Amino acid sequence: MIISANSEPNRMEFDILLNSTLDELNIQAVKSSKLISTLKGNKLEPYIGDVMSELAVGTVFENSIEVIGGQKFPDIVAKKFYGIEVKTTTQNHWKTTGNSVLESTRVNDVERIFMLFAKLANPIEFKCRPYEECLSEVVVTHSPRYLIDMNLPIGKTIFDKMETPYDTLRKKENPLGYVVDYYKSKLKPGEQLWWIDNNNMSNLSIKMWKNIDKEKQKEIITKIMVYFTEIFGSSPKKFERIPAWLVTREGIVTPNIRDLFSSGGKGNLLVGKKSYKNIPRIFLNLFDNLDIALETLVQTSAIELSEYWGIKTTETKKISDWIELVSEHSKKITDAKHLNIKQILTEIIASK
Repeated sequence: MIISANSEPNRMEFDILLNSTLDELNIQAVKSSKLISTLKGNKLEPYIGDVMSELAVGTVFENSIEVIGGQKFPDIVAKKFYGIEVKTTTQNHWKTTGNSVLESTRVNDVERIFMLFAKLANPIEFKCRPYEECLSEVVVTHSPRYLIDMNLPIGKTIFDKMETPYDTLRKKENPLGYVVDYYKSKLKPGEQLWWIDNNNMSNLSIKMWKNIDKEKQKEIITKIMVYFTEIFGSSPKKFERIPAWLVTREGIVTPNIRDLFSSGGKGNLLVGKKSYKNIPRIFLNLFDNLDIALETLVQTSAIELSEYWGIKTTETKKISDWIELVSEHSKKITDAKHLNIKQILTEIIASK
């Protein structure tokens, strides 16, 4: 049952209409279950619209019930202010994927929306709640969408968790950014959002590393060297953050991350007149592609680099901070203890 909680225009009358509609639908679910069971997807919307229109006769909502249809949100509008979003499931539960967080197809002037949910599994039943009261989480199909749970306890919505009312969130200039910040705050060390990060949608197509051209491979490897400086250390977990980043940011998968950095043995390097010997391949690759690394550092904001590195950096300090991080990690590698990586990087940069 819908209970009026505020002074919206004709809210009490609308609550009566909505409760009457819900009662009638549940009566029809028993009397005409065979017919109702066939009304899957958008076939149910005009049926509900007809029921509401009949019940609205003699009320302030007479001749104001409009079935919008198509991809618009919500599906049914009353008096150009109230909305009904219709959802169905053929399973014996009360959960489904809802509408986009962005609500880019929301009908103009509709301010208050209700979720009318039809469970078409036996026994057929209808439930209705204020829209924001049954949105438990944000999930992703092809874009971030709300998860609907018609049995969600009061106080357990995604908006309760974010401590931001639904109407406040939906009216923000960038509601998705706010949602991203919330989920990022819940991540454990080494985790990241696979579907979105820093307002960049993840790639929808996935490529195999072997199918990427050599120049692109070099660019990506260098980015990894900039963003994930732990790969220059000895931690057994030093490659753990990279696969998720490769998929989310580049749309690429590879069966063995380690091989991208550790294969090739050792080599020598000449900087000016100074010769360095027995340098592990990972550092040789870095030195060979230092121009790309510096370009990546310049083009990546200090805020984003701070997130990758786990320390606060600034636009003026980010290059020196990166050199320091690489140097500190390198001190943990036995094969690199004879090298002063900080000095080598500084000398190469100075020679450019």
